Amino acid sequence: MTDPMTPVDTTLGTWSELFMLMAAVVYMFVFIAFAWDMASHSKTLKEAERREERAEQRSEALVGAGAGAGARSGSSALTGSSGEVDGAAEAQWSTTSRDERNDSGSGSRAGWRAQRSSALEGQVADSSMSYADNDHRRPAARVAVVLMVLAFVIHLAAVIMRAIAANRVPWSNMYEFSTTGALLIVAVYLVMLIIKDLRFVGVLISGLVTLMLTAATIAYPTPVSPLQPALQSYWLVIHVSIAVAAMGIFAITFALAILQLIQDRREKRILEGGPSGWAFLKIVPSAQTLENFSYRLNSVGFVFWTFTLAAGAIWARDAWGRYWGWDPKEVWTFVIWVVYAAYLHARATRGWTGRRSAWLSIVGFLCILFNYFVVNTLFDGLHSYSGL
Repeated sequence: MTDPMTPVDTTLGTWSELFMLMAAVVYMFVFIAFAWDMASHSKTLKEAERREERAEQRSEALVGAGAGAGARSGSSALTGSSGEVDGAAEAQWSTTSRDERNDSGSGSRAGWRAQRSSALEGQVADSSMSYADNDHRRPAARVAVVLMVLAFVIHLAAVIMRAIAANRVPWSNMYEFSTTGALLIVAVYLVMLIIKDLRFVGVLISGLVTLMLTAATIAYPTPVSPLQPALQSYWLVIHVSIAVAAMGIFAITFALAILQLIQDRREKRILEGGPSGWAFLKIVPSAQTLENFSYRLNSVGFVFWTFTLAAGAIWARDAWGRYWGWDPKEVWTFVIWVVYAAYLHARATRGWTGRRSAWLSIVGFLCILFNYFVVNTLFDGLHSYSGL
C-alpha cells in the first residue's frame, strides 16, 4: 500500500494539472504551426509551378518564332508531355487483366514502373524522407518542431510531478493513462523526426495529442489518489508501459496510412493526366514509400503489443488465479492483436498492398481507440480502473 497523501502531494498534483493545461495549449499552437506550414508551403509550390509554366510558355513562343509552326508541331510530337505519356501507360497497364500483366513479363512491368516514376517525378518527395537542402523555405515547420519539443518538456514535467505526488507510476486511471499515452506518442514522433523528415504528419500527431489532453482534462479529471490494491504489482510498470509505447507507434502508422490513402488517390489522378491537387502533398513521399515505412513500424508495434498481451495474461494469473477470463479488456486486447496480425500476414503473404493494407492499419488503430475510450469507461469488468 502507498502512504496517505501529504499536503506536498496535493500541491504537486495541482501543479501537475496546471502544467498539463500549459502543455495542451502549446500543443494547440504546434497544430496551428504545422497547419500554417502546409498552407504556406502549398502557396509557395503553387507559385513555383506558375513560374515554371510561364517560363515554358515563353520558351515555346521563342522556339515557334525561330523555327516556324511546322517545326514546332514536329518537336511537340516527338517530345510530348511526359506526364501525358506516362498517364496513358498507367491507364493502359491498370486496365489490363492480371494474366495479361503476367504474360507481358518482368520487362514490361519494369518499364511500367519506370514510366510511373517518371510521371511522378517532382510530384512527390524523395523516398528516403531525408531533410531537404531548401529547408529555409519552411520556417513554420521549424517553429512547429521547436514548439513541440517545448510542449513535450512541459508535458513530461507534468507527468513526473503526478508520479511524485501519487508516489507511484502515473497510469492507474483514465486521466493518467491519457496524459501518459499522449506523452509517449509525442516521444515516438520526436525520435522518428531525428531519423526521418516526418513533419508532414505533424498536423495529425499534434491534433491527436491535443484531443487526448483535452479529453483527459475535461472528461476524465481524477484527483491524485493511492494505487488500488489490485494494481499494486510490478507488472503494472511492465504491462502498461509497453502497451502505451505500442500505442504511440500505432498512432504514427495511423497517420501514415491516412496520408497514404490521400497520396494514392492523388497519384492516380496525376497518372491519368488530371490536376495534381494539393500542392503540399509534393513534400509527402509516394504512397508506396509511406506504406513500406508504415509496415516496418507496424511490425515493431506488433511485437510490443504481443508482449503486452502475454504480460497481461501473466499478471492476470498472479492477480486472479487464471491466465484468461474473457474480460472485455482482455478480449479487445486480443482483437487488436488479431487485426494487426492479419495486416502483417495479408501484406507479407497475400499481396495486400496499397489501399487495402492502409485500411487494415486504420482499422487496427480504431480498435485501439475503441478499447481506450469505450471499453475502459462503459464496459464492466475486472479492468474497471478508470477512476471516473
